[in-house]
Amino acid sequence: MTKKENWGKEKYIGILTSLFCLAVFSLNAQTGEIHGVITDDQSSVAYANVYLDGTSLGASSDENGKYSLNNIPTGKYKLKVTVLGYRGFSKNISIHANEKLDIPIQLTASSEQLDEMVVSGTLKAVSRSDSPVPVEVYSPTFLKKNPTASIFEALQNVNGVRPQINCNVCNTGDIHINGLEGPYTLVLIDGMPIVSGLGTVYGLSGIPNSLIKQIEIVKGPASSLYGSEAVGGLINIITKNTLEAPEFAADAFLTGWGEYNLDVGAKIDVGKKTDLLLGVNYFNYDELIDNNGDNFTDLTLQDRISVFQKWNFQRKDNRIFSVAGRIFYEDRWGGELQWTPEFRGGDEIYGESIYTRRWEILGNYQLPVKEKMLLSFSCNDHAQNSVYGNVPYIADQRIGFTQLTWDKKVGSHDLLVGSAARYNFYDDNTPATQTADEVIIPSLFVQDEIRLAKKHSLLLGMRYDYDNRHGNIFTPRTAYRWKMTDNDILRLNAGTGFRVVNLFTEEHAALTGARDVIVAETLEPEQSFNVNLNYLKKIYGDNGTFANIDASVFYTNFSNAILPDYDTNPNQIIYDNLNGKSVSQGISANIDVVFPSGLRFLLGATFQDVRQTENGISSRQILTESYTGTWNFGYNFKSLDLNVDYTGNLYGPMRLPTLGENDPRSDFSPVWSIQNIQFTYKGLDNFEFYGGIKNLLDWTPNRGNPFIIARANDPFDKNVTFDNNGDAVATTNNPNGLTFDPSYVYGPNQGIRGFFGLRYRLD
Repeated sequence: MTKKENWGKEKYIGILTSLFCLAVFSLNAQTGEIHGVITDDQSSVAYANVYLDGTSLGASSDENGKYSLNNIPTGKYKLKVTVLGYRGFSKNISIHANEKLDIPIQLTASSEQLDEMVVSGTLKAVSRSDSPVPVEVYSPTFLKKNPTASIFEALQNVNGVRPQINCNVCNTGDIHINGLEGPYTLVLIDGMPIVSGLGTVYGLSGIPNSLIKQIEIVKGPASSLYGSEAVGGLINIITKNTLEAPEFAADAFLTGWGEYNLDVGAKIDVGKKTDLLLGVNYFNYDELIDNNGDNFTDLTLQDRISVFQKWNFQRKDNRIFSVAGRIFYEDRWGGELQWTPEFRGGDEIYGESIYTRRWEILGNYQLPVKEKMLLSFSCNDHAQNSVYGNVPYIADQRIGFTQLTWDKKVGSHDLLVGSAARYNFYDDNTPATQTADEVIIPSLFVQDEIRLAKKHSLLLGMRYDYDNRHGNIFTPRTAYRWKMTDNDILRLNAGTGFRVVNLFTEEHAALTGARDVIVAETLEPEQSFNVNLNYLKKIYGDNGTFANIDASVFYTNFSNAILPDYDTNPNQIIYDNLNGKSVSQGISANIDVVFPSGLRFLLGATFQDVRQTENGISSRQILTESYTGTWNFGYNFKSLDLNVDYTGNLYGPMRLPTLGENDPRSDFSPVWSIQNIQFTYKGLDNFEFYGGIKNLLDWTPNRGNPFIIARANDPFDKNVTFDNNGDAVATTNNPNGLTFDPSYVYGPNQGIRGFFGLRYRLD
């Protein structure tokens, strides 16, 4: 190539470069930016969501309340700010070329749970105060007040919700709502029924807290929208989108018992129209602790990892398209302190060992049509390899779910029409499962919220399911909402529910210990009828004080109830349909108060009566408390950048599963309480240091009892003498005629312990 040709080429490249720079300059000249500081009456507001409505432009405020939106095309926008604990902010703005707007924003304190957008009550996004169905909302801020390694433990401070440990050895558990057993509670992730059946006792573990936007709780049946398992209520864990998630977040803590938990989340730009949220949770506990001296582990040893991904795809007209997935693995064991894996499945040293592997996929796709139609789908696979002493339990479950909804407003009618199909496969090695259970359940549902007047609305709903094992199932519901004033709302809800039972997927207690499991008959679906009256009151004080009162009266009647019978025979757990009725009734109330001084508290109390009546005899349900109380006191020392949180719960007496009249253990639990205190320092950019004490009172369930686990010295009943009827006989070395039984459990065995943690967030 000649010099002239080279010069010509360089000149050509120079011209292109100049044109490119000019284009970039021109492009930048057509954009502007917005920045400012978000405050309340007293201080800056961190981690508020700031965005331009109808666009993908958004950010979060930092620890000092500062926010910035850059490269905003010229035009008119609506600037919006949302954050838990404050009323929403909205402002119309105009952006001109090269303009830099300084917009300070002052928020008004509100309730922790008041005006958040909720979807669980009606499958529609509405503010909590506008929902005809009462929905409670809990934010990551609430979860941080008592940091835990799982959502299961975190719910211990939610009024009317109790994590119940079902086994003293393996420490698996489930969630009770208003006194109803765990299988009556449906757990969803982003509205999809991910956690059910075999995964019920594990599904609330391993969800990365860094990706949680909020937790919604509906108390009362929701079968007309969600199907079989939503009889007692539902818990919907809603994950963040890319506008709400930080660039990177990490949270690690350890306790004096040797528990280690690590939670990491990150936002990754995969392309111009694709974002990825990645979350990892790891938990480890491997200490042999036996403070109650029964030669059994007080807490199950665990090694758990969970990886969560959520892909968000930008589409035309802001249509929704997201796909999420989670991989979960856990190895846990509990038992005699001498146990090692080589004794797994044998009868020399007792241990309960559970290997759990599961994966989940879920997604939402809004159809490219003018009508608002959303296709949702999920599938999961759960494999469990476990032994309870020398009893193996090998089980596999696969669940697939798809749902299409059509959201349409016609005059005063707000319609939701949907169709769903659920595929369920289950197989295990128990005698109750001769062949694999495989079923497809198609469903249709319709819901109509009618605006009767400015202050009155009526919701009518109906769901139809077809189960080839049980035929046609109809579940109607209705709800009435009366907005008496802007600050007074009355709701009346009534509905029915149904539940198809797969016994061993839900009742792991049936496999532990020496009791024989008896299934007395073919189990028919449970049916329920529920009525709930809810009153919501908002109070705004002249000095900036805000209070929110939320009270409910509830009544649920069950027919064909399936409950474990521990009383008829101390050597058996008998399952059959109740020949009578089961009733759960009570009253519940929360009060949330925010003071301008930085003090806030949340108090809750529930009084309930849960009992079953059969053959004219009424008895209280096993492991169901008569009343509960929860509290959360927080104070912000602004000058010290220090938050103090005091949390706790109180449980009234509950009936316990003893082994008959000769069992020296108490038939009822005492009144007991778990209380915690935490200090959080926020004086460094991007960092939070926190620490405190859990179980301040050092309460454990062995207080007042000679032992917790019956015959812990003879877990295989090798030295128990039985009569011709199979009943244990009192002998010199067994004076009470007991058998090995670890089902006597109503609270955690962990005593007082310190904890320390560190959080890092990069926006």
